[in-house]
Amino acid sequence: MPCASGQVKIARLFSVFLLIGPVSAENEWQPLFNGKDLSNWESFLARPDKSFEVPGMERDEKGEYISPIGENKDPLGVFKISQVDGEPAIHVSGQGYGTITTKQSFKNFDLKMEFKWGEKRWPPREFEVRDCGLLYAVHGPLGGLWNTWPKSVEFQIQEGDTGDLWTVGTRATALATKNEKGMWIYDPNGKATDFELNTEISNRCMKFPDAEKPSGQWNLLEMSFVNGDATHIVNGVVVLKLTKSMRLDGKTPQPLTEGKISLQTEGAEVFYRKIEIRDR
Repeated sequence: MPCASGQVKIARLFSVFLLIGPVSAENEWQPLFNGKDLSNWESFLARPDKSFEVPGMERDEKGEYISPIGENKDPLGVFKISQVDGEPAIHVSGQGYGTITTKQSFKNFDLKMEFKWGEKRWPPREFEVRDCGLLYAVHGPLGGLWNTWPKSVEFQIQEGDTGDLWTVGTRATALATKNEKGMWIYDPNGKATDFELNTEISNRCMKFPDAEKPSGQWNLLEMSFVNGDATHIVNGVVVLKLTKSMRLDGKTPQPLTEGKISLQTEGAEVFYRKIEIRDR
């Protein structure tokens, strides 16, 4: 008979299965990262911090860079492949803001990946908690929001906040309650709440509970995205569910049910590996 901790683990796995639902045996996991290069990804890098030396880029009279680095240009070597703990990983230096994004779009899928934090942090976040993110349902131009991020839904990856929902130029609904600090937190018994940028509610719903491992350890992230509804799972623990993802780039809001996958660089060194996807 399993011990109490074993029973908890079994219960968690069973609950995750119920939330994600059955998957046909014919839908096998496929790698999004081939372990060799980034040939099936596109990059976008935002306007660099003035402290960075980027050859050939123009600055204004205050020393600020005038434009973003842009698409598929990486003069600072932000995105590369490294061997980490004996396996290939996407090594993101964290120098600057931007993304690498799959060339392929996906609809109705499960996704899993591992990440761990590195040591380096960069201006303007050199003294902040380490931050990056997994963006899904990515649509429109790369850097379409603030010349930095693509419009999408975000599975937040940040020290202490991994699993949060951020709607990046989109809208999504989650069951939530407001805490004493006025922050909205995921609560399966809470009120259905719409999260959107530039609204009274805002575009963030905090996960619950916290399941991230200490900095420097690998973390397993899993998620499902089916007909605009998503589940965020951190190290086997369901930390947030959302429904009714909506795209807002037209005259009227429309259901957001497919898109590309992006991984962020946001001022902190991070490693991503074992990135796999399967159809639902």
